[in-house]
Amino acid sequence: GSYHLSIKIDLMVKSVLQVFQITTGHMPRFASRGGTMNEDLALQNIQARLRMVMAYLMAQLLPWVRGRSGFLLVLGSANVDEGLRGYMTKYDCSSADLNPIGAISKGDLKRMLVFLSKEYPGFEVLGEIANAPPTAELRPIDAATATAEAGHSQTDEEDMGMSYEELGYFGRLRKIARCGPVSMFRKLLVTWSHLAPSEVAAKVKRFFFYYSVNRHKMTTITPAYHAEGYSPDDNRFDLRQFLYNTRWTRQFAVIDDIVAQHPETDNDKDKND
Repeated sequence: GSYHLSIKIDLMVKSVLQVFQITTGHMPRFASRGGTMNEDLALQNIQARLRMVMAYLMAQLLPWVRGRSGFLLVLGSANVDEGLRGYMTKYDCSSADLNPIGAISKGDLKRMLVFLSKEYPGFEVLGEIANAPPTAELRPIDAATATAEAGHSQTDEEDMGMSYEELGYFGRLRKIARCGPVSMFRKLLVTWSHLAPSEVAAKVKRFFFYYSVNRHKMTTITPAYHAEGYSPDDNRFDLRQFLYNTRWTRQFAVIDDIVAQHPETDNDKDKND
């Protein structure tokens, strides 16, 4: 009973970039094609934002096209871990009227898809989605770096610099355990005892930098029902500030002091060897 449309937005993207070129005399390029990272990110963002514009246009006019009255709601698809990390473009396709999975972790989403693929074996696509490497698919495919499994050269975890599993740890410690950088680092030293203290420190610092620099995005996040204890939704579940000193000067200095007090373990030496 549902309708499905496949819409190409290439013409929209090209038109917007032409307006930019006419206005500024410059045409941005992807990093793989000689552009800067600022150019690359802008080209990714405009695609994401135009998808949102098209989704709202369709939601408003498709009932009219089909001879019906009213309008449709736009559903978002960003998950709680992407929100926590800020791995989304502000006012892009993550902006919607309602996000059914906005407060569900990536790990739970994958487990749900695996479960449903077994319950409904006729829907093979569920298993395919669960096993597919998550990707924004906003960069052009680079044949030199694209993997056989993914079929593309951009994956979420590479872009983020951390795994979704790690984000689950960070989220629970930040929200549920109320940890700042130092207390989170101390706890993860125990949980991730297989890693060198310096590696744990680097992961914690990376998380808190991106968490704080992207926190403002949570003030405009799409409403979702509360399904995860560490939802970063600023409007309903997480009332922390959204402006931070992204250097975390004092906290990161304390972490560095703790790392210096930990002698290198035999496991760490083996890794270096």
